Amino acid sequence: MRLTGYLVADARGRVLGRVECPIYGASPEIPDALAVRVSVLGRRRCLVPADAIEAIDDRTRVIGLRIERSALVQRHDVADASPHEED
Repeated sequence: MRLTGYLVADARGRVLGRVECPIYGASPEIPDALAVRVSVLGRRRCLVPADAIEAIDDRTRVIGLRIERSALVQRHDVADASPHEED
């Protein structure tokens, strides 16, 4: 199943972002988590564990979570950030 580009919505129906890519670990066929871009510029991401997924709607390309977005840890991807000049 290809999930890249699917919208991800939390338990309250609020859109979190879009799936950037699935992350595989133990099984090469079933992802352990999803990397989700949560900002318009794509500089912030969060990891959504597979067990947080409630439903996947292939028709609308929406993944519904069983948790709220506040339960997920977001990170700022330093590699995408502009370098800061030192004073």
